Amino acid sequence: MIIKEFRVVLPLTVEEYQIAQLYSVAEASKNETGGGEGIEVLKNEPFTNYPLLGGKYSEGQYTYKVYHLASKVPGMIKFLAPKGALEVHEEAWNAYPYCRTVITNPNYMKEKFMITIESFHCADRGDQNNVHELPSEKLKHREVQMIDIGNDTISPSDYKESEDPKQFKSQKTGRGPLCGNWIETASPVMTCYKLVSADFKWFGLQNRVENLIHKSERRLFTNFHRQVFCWMDRWHGLTLQDIREIEEKTREELHRQLNEGTVRGMKADAD
Repeated sequence: MIIKEFRVVLPLTVEEYQIAQLYSVAEASKNETGGGEGIEVLKNEPFTNYPLLGGKYSEGQYTYKVYHLASKVPGMIKFLAPKGALEVHEEAWNAYPYCRTVITNPNYMKEKFMITIESFHCADRGDQNNVHELPSEKLKHREVQMIDIGNDTISPSDYKESEDPKQFKSQKTGRGPLCGNWIETASPVMTCYKLVSADFKWFGLQNRVENLIHKSERRLFTNFHRQVFCWMDRWHGLTLQDIREIEEKTREELHRQLNEGTVRGMKADAD
């Protein structure tokens, strides 16, 4: 199993990010759904008595989604999986500022495939050593990667001028553009610590596929958080109640979009 911790620094407060992340997930879901592919929301409801991070958190919002992928997965995965198996199930327990997400493929890979993403959101510049409280054995194998949404290179196919933090300046807050050493000077500032554990049990392919998963997750985290920042004037000032209403409307819209129109959104990189 390969374990990587991606640290995404943002010029937001931890409280703002809760709204920003939920809003952006809803919007991005619509952008990724259509033509028989995309996201189906099966459950979105409160949960209690589900201990997370050693029991520090135990209540929040539970979501269960099915991702119908096809064109959105690398060719090697398509080669391995039979037709009809290219969907993954995502369960998430959002006990903000901590969230645990588990991704599986119950119809085909079953216990041979699992991605676990543990997210912790802190008011810092990404300099805490072990926010996930990993035991020493796991800590030895963990690799840390910083993500700079202003300066990191992205694929030309992912680039949108309207979602470029180097070009965006918020009319509501005055924040941006994100250039140079903005991480060292930003105020407010926070970090998403995203611990990703990829477990693919297929003899001879484990390391290659797990590395491919981590590459895909880094791309996803980078593009998503560029959107979070550049959509600031859309979500800033919304309440959690506003978000729940947006989520319900989005759930209905995704249901309509799933089998209509053409395939949308981010395609897989070449293997």
